[in-house]
Amino acid sequence: MSQMRLLSCSRLLSRATTQSEIVDFTQKIPRKNPSNTRTMASKSLTIENLNPNILKLEYAVRGPLVIRAAEIEKELQKGAQKPFDTVIKANIGDAHAMGQQPITFIRQVIACITLPELIEKGGYPEDVKQRARDILNGCGGKSVGSYTASHGIELIRRHVAEYIERRDGHPANWQDIVLSAGASNAIKNVLQLFCNQIDGKNSGVMIPIPQYPLYSASLAEYGLEQVGYYLDEDNNWGLDVAELERSLAEAEKTTKVRAIVIINPGNPTGQVLTRDNIESIIKFAHKHNLFVFADEVYQDNVYAKGSKFFSFKKVLTEMGAPYSGAVELASFMSVSKGYMGECGLRGGWAELVNLRPDVQAHLYKAISAMLCPTTLGQAAVDCTARPPREGEPSYALWKKERDGVLSSLNQRAHMIADTFNQMEGFHCNIVQGAMYAFPRFELPPKAVEQAKKENKAPDVFYAFKLLEETGICIVPGTGFGQRPGTYHFRTTILPQPALLQQMLNIFKDFHAKFTNEYK
Repeated sequence: MSQMRLLSCSRLLSRATTQSEIVDFTQKIPRKNPSNTRTMASKSLTIENLNPNILKLEYAVRGPLVIRAAEIEKELQKGAQKPFDTVIKANIGDAHAMGQQPITFIRQVIACITLPELIEKGGYPEDVKQRARDILNGCGGKSVGSYTASHGIELIRRHVAEYIERRDGHPANWQDIVLSAGASNAIKNVLQLFCNQIDGKNSGVMIPIPQYPLYSASLAEYGLEQVGYYLDEDNNWGLDVAELERSLAEAEKTTKVRAIVIINPGNPTGQVLTRDNIESIIKFAHKHNLFVFADEVYQDNVYAKGSKFFSFKKVLTEMGAPYSGAVELASFMSVSKGYMGECGLRGGWAELVNLRPDVQAHLYKAISAMLCPTTLGQAAVDCTARPPREGEPSYALWKKERDGVLSSLNQRAHMIADTFNQMEGFHCNIVQGAMYAFPRFELPPKAVEQAKKENKAPDVFYAFKLLEETGICIVPGTGFGQRPGTYHFRTTILPQPALLQQMLNIFKDFHAKFTNEYK
């Protein structure tokens, strides 16, 4: 296919906002003369025989808007004239891409294990050098190029267990720790255990609405039923057990509901659950024999006064019988978030609680087929789970860098909510934690009508207009789920303070212009 035709196809796909549009797009791709190549009908894979779960799968965070944003960046590089000179990617939680600096201790350890001669020649602090030696001693041939155990290097799993013990004040078993290539892989590994029919019904998993699209995409991929429960926006995105009961009762007419996902702190909604709320969820899970997925990757990102992170493991343990020994739980953590922001290194872990030993053995067997998570990601996990201690050479700099990142994120969390709440037709809950705001906004009827004419959801129409006119890339609420008749979008708080202020000023001007245009 020629470069011109590829560009044309890219532009078509960037404007596709639904699965049907993407399928329609593929049918419009220019084809070579059938006499010179195999026809579509003779291909082994066609849209008609493709895995239907893959067709159903959608992932808004890297969807059509992001494709178009990348296209605009290339146009700008080639000298295209636009009303802006840069694309601001507020669509994804990629801290380093938005200017956050790496934590020195993590990068020094990784440098030393990657090029071991630096241990003696690099002039690094002694605790960095010793950590590198310890990690290399856990690798075959003392090289990070070797495979590790499928569930991770034992030393690092032990350090993760120690981290959890310090955090919660209760014992953790290192053999229940599974290292992974980011939390996403660990979540998917556990989700696949539920791919089964029970009494003739498909298995279902309860997920919050709004939710992180990893869950809806993975459920679609595995053929599991999505059972959405609404968070209470008017109560700062709180979780109401009555809503859980409503959602479960409705779903059980056609689905065997077997698990519930909790994202705390919330993505995209930025709330931090209270301890009482967590206890209520655990009681609900126990009552209905539900497995609990506790997505806790933002546990270091808590900003609002009076908010505090409580892990599900801690609360479950302290609730005692009958809950502590009965409710099955998998909790997840990542080096991509927090103060670390090491998204590209792909490091994370899961802690498994109260699984039957035979079930856990089969999970480990399934994981072994993927060989092992990246060794550098495991090293980043080690530096996160066992950071420098007070009195060690790297401690002062590590603490200064960590505190600086979290303090700046706190400032930006307040800045973004305050700004949106000053804009006409906007309502934004305070960002208690995580890295995102999820404001609700009103759209004039004429804008909704225009969106329908363009075959776009209204919030998608708004987001495309914002991107084309300002270069700001956000993710419309449609990609996360929202109550019918409401419009939202997710934006990160990750642009550095000066850029974030610039983005918010541009956003205010755009929204005023947009509202006036469609009044």
